[in-house]
Amino acid sequence: MNLNNIKPVKGSTHNSKRLGRGQGSGKGGTSTRGTKGAQARAGYEHKIGFEGGQMPIQRRLPKFGFKNPTRVEYQAVNVCQLQALYEATGIDKITLDVIVEAGLAPIKSLVKVLGNGELTAKLEVSADAFSKSAIAKIEAAGGKAIIVEE
Repeated sequence: MNLNNIKPVKGSTHNSKRLGRGQGSGKGGTSTRGTKGAQARAGYEHKIGFEGGQMPIQRRLPKFGFKNPTRVEYQAVNVCQLQALYEATGIDKITLDVIVEAGLAPIKSLVKVLGNGELTAKLEVSADAFSKSAIAKIEAAGGKAIIVEE
């Protein structure tokens, strides 16, 4: 074995032409990078969203609206759902755990009782918040609306 007959192992090379090895290689000179500019230089990296100097899409599109960082999201439960829950289970003391077990709200969500529908059962309802109409309907039926403080 001599230096003139050394070859790479079969399958170890992927490109048929090596770049930047002189004019005789056919890919010498600029090594397929073109002439001048940042992209022709070694170590060039463009920033995310760069579009060749064109105004990037994240700056072309309009921005609108406002996202309130302190917004509190409630899971709504109507009084008609509480009535149906009472008729199905017979439980008259409805807590957050009962509401979650019934599938009316996901675990660890804040629950607000709204006044949509009719309520005839005398219920003691515990929730994170109540609408005025819900409190009026619960108390009109002889029940109690208890706000849970955490």
